[in-house]
Amino acid sequence: MRQKSLAARSIAVVGLATLALTACTGPSGGGTASSSGSSALTVGTTDKVTSLDPAGSYDNGSTMLQKQVFAYLLSAKPGSSEVVPDAAESASFTKPTQYTVKLKSGLKFANGHVLDSKDVKFSFDRIKKINDPNGPASLLGNLVSVETPDATTVVFNLKAPNDQTFPQILSTSAAPIVDDEVFPADKVLPDADVVKAKAFAGPYTIDSYNLNTLVSFKANPEYKGMLGKAKTDTVNLKYYSDSNNLKLDVQQGNIDVAWRSLTATDVESLGSDSKLTVHKGPGGEIRYIVFNFDTQPFGAKAEGADPKKALAVRQAVANLVDREALSKDVYKGTYTPLYSYVPDGFTGATTPFKEMYGDGSGKPSADKAKKALTDAGITTPVTLQLQYNPDHYGKSSGDEYAKIKSQLEGSGLFKVDLKSTEWVTYAKERTKDAYPAYQLGWFPDYSDADNYLTPFFTKDNFVANHYDNATVQRLIGEQAVNPDKAARTKQIGEIQTEVAKDISTLPLLQGSQVAVSGKDVKGVDETLDPSFTFRLALLSK
Repeated sequence: MRQKSLAARSIAVVGLATLALTACTGPSGGGTASSSGSSALTVGTTDKVTSLDPAGSYDNGSTMLQKQVFAYLLSAKPGSSEVVPDAAESASFTKPTQYTVKLKSGLKFANGHVLDSKDVKFSFDRIKKINDPNGPASLLGNLVSVETPDATTVVFNLKAPNDQTFPQILSTSAAPIVDDEVFPADKVLPDADVVKAKAFAGPYTIDSYNLNTLVSFKANPEYKGMLGKAKTDTVNLKYYSDSNNLKLDVQQGNIDVAWRSLTATDVESLGSDSKLTVHKGPGGEIRYIVFNFDTQPFGAKAEGADPKKALAVRQAVANLVDREALSKDVYKGTYTPLYSYVPDGFTGATTPFKEMYGDGSGKPSADKAKKALTDAGITTPVTLQLQYNPDHYGKSSGDEYAKIKSQLEGSGLFKVDLKSTEWVTYAKERTKDAYPAYQLGWFPDYSDADNYLTPFFTKDNFVANHYDNATVQRLIGEQAVNPDKAARTKQIGEIQTEVAKDISTLPLLQGSQVAVSGKDVKGVDETLDPSFTFRLALLSK
């Protein structure tokens, strides 16, 4: 899950702001030979799609699908976190607040429509205009306007100069290029209409589409992007509601690749199967609890509203959660404890939740939790409504949140009302203040610390939890345009400390990318890279 305001924008350090980017050039058992000489492939996943229209979604399942079928100006080079031209021929800062892109010539959508600068302008303008609560408009907060001097030139005018993240944003959920002759300017287009119009310019088109059941892709002969011709002409993406069935199908050879989300126990078991390969890639995924500052206990619109008491509740939860137990008992070490908002391994990452909460070494402290509540004058046990999702983040979410409930209630300080909701409903309801405290996970748009700060902690953040801290917002804005790496790293650390004092969200765990495939499948390791982009076009057998 990645969304909400135009005040936010994100992602990786690009180096020099003046850097110019130049071009780089059915189940497997029943699969038939494709025109590229490789058998058809089937990939399985438990992820769910919210919307095929980029303006209406900002979650991992939807983004994965969009990456296969839409064109992007810039994209991550396989095996790297570096972005290079894709639909673009070149891209550079022509002024501190002006980023200019030249498109490749002869670009077309699969329906025959020309893809030119007006489609690019239309795509970015409509995401900002629609500003869907489940959309990626938050990433475009620094974008003022888009100009099109000619059919192959696009000029992005920015608010803040030297934006260290903007080139990366052109490769994210906010940046798919859509057909201005197909998509409406002011509303999200239904999936069926997108598929019917063949409004695709990525490495694949969609041949058949059954939402969250089965999608069949065909290699797009009009694609001129940096990946080149897809390695496999036909790829099927099969959706599962239960990871047990996903495990069984990859084990029996009914699918070629299992991509998100097998349980830790399943991964451990499949690793000993001689017919299969377990692939692991860099881990930028995080899991955390969101506190709704309006509806949590003592929140701004809750009974007995009191900001000091509301903070004390959040502090008590932070003091009681045992991350080591979650990592070991639920995830068998495939997820590790996370003590801050920026994951370990990213520049600027710190561990304020280890020092500030619990016993000071990462373990829980019931005494500190009790003191926080007592000092605030709160009578215990506190009733906490806690929501989680059983299908989007994997089957182990049930075990994870059952253990969190046990940890909180075991102290005698909380009475937890634990409930679950399936993803399609969950994604909509959470932005409507339906859940006082709830589970989310984050799959980064790109590998930079800013992507764990800007979307979360600006005033109109995508988690929509009513968090508002002016100091944090100032620091977020400053680090995003700071070309001094040492000074920027310091600012990133300060942001983590400031937010940890407020506990807008409670970080829990950091995970790796994991996929399981048959021994005859090639290309999986190439796509499990720091860009966190799963590219079907690289797979073959």
